[in-house]
Amino acid sequence: MERIEGQVLRLADLVDYHEGSIVGRALIDRAAGSVTLFAFDEGQGISEHTVPYTAMAIILDGQAKIAIEGKPLNLTEGEMVIMPANKPHSVKVPKRFKMLLIMIRS
Repeated sequence: MERIEGQVLRLADLVDYHEGSIVGRALIDRAAGSVTLFAFDEGQGISEHTVPYTAMAIILDGQAKIAIEGKPLNLTEGEMVIMPANKPHSVKVPKRFKMLLIMIRS
């Protein structure tokens, strides 16, 4: 994997779409938290689950449907949502999208 530290890069270019898949690329992974890029192909998703950490999802390209505690949220490029710790959430993909996920573990 190429090193990205100290470079100016366009986030959306650091992960590619793959047909029928969800692709993830960890940019930072530390005990205090992580920063991960995802590319979701159309029709993919993540079923409802909970995590013990607060996370921020930033949409970089496309459209996503994120539900938090059953409340559906429609997000498009440039929008974000904070998903609270220990609250159920899910992701549906009506149109492929790329997302930066920032998770705070402490």
